[in-house]
Amino acid sequence: MYRFVPIFILVAVITACAPQTIVPPAKQASVYFQDGEDFFERGLYQDAIASWEKVRDSYYSPELNALAELKIAEAHYLAEQYIEAAVAYEEFLKNHPDSPRVPESLHKLGLSYINQMLDVDQDQTATLHALNAFRTLLKRFPQYRLREEAQIYADRCINQLAGNELYVGQYYLNAGHYKAAINRFEGLFRMYPNYLDRDRAYFYLGQAYLKDGQRDKAVESFNTLFREFPISEYIISAQKFVEDNY
Repeated sequence: MYRFVPIFILVAVITACAPQTIVPPAKQASVYFQDGEDFFERGLYQDAIASWEKVRDSYYSPELNALAELKIAEAHYLAEQYIEAAVAYEEFLKNHPDSPRVPESLHKLGLSYINQMLDVDQDQTATLHALNAFRTLLKRFPQYRLREEAQIYADRCINQLAGNELYVGQYYLNAGHYKAAINRFEGLFRMYPNYLDRDRAYFYLGQAYLKDGQRDKAVESFNTLFREFPISEYIISAQKFVEDNY
């Protein structure tokens, strides 16, 4: 006679004999954070970023989240991923406006944009963003420990923007659009009165005035050049231009 063993008994026996699958416990955010620190110290910035992103996405604690966000930005910066660094610093500043790390984050944000700046004949969006970051830093934190350095970078941005105005004005001058050139040069002096290459700007402004038939204003511009920049490299060129065109 055949004996039937209930199926559920067989299943139970097989299950009991099968090896148990052990699921390892998930890492805690603090462990991921330390992993990121270890990677960072070894210069493995992408691995560090990946670890800190896990910390950030775990929402373990507000304090650890803020620190992870800042570390991500710093790693992007040191990896020379300046676009990503700027985004990360902007995100940190938006999420933690009252953090004691705001001053240094504004500084690094400005530097992230500084490293994206293009030549004066190209788009100056990064320059504007850098200037905004440094101006915000200088205004909000007048006692910032690296204030002098931040001011130097702000001045560099201003000079770059002024150089762009000069480039555009010179383009209009060479194209024969004298009134457009005059507007650019005059605007340069209004917006950037401390521009380092003002002698060059006065030289081109004088040319534009004279070409546009505004002889008195041309004389005024050239006289300003002679008076304020007596050893400028543009003095001789200005004198020759006046002799040939006045």
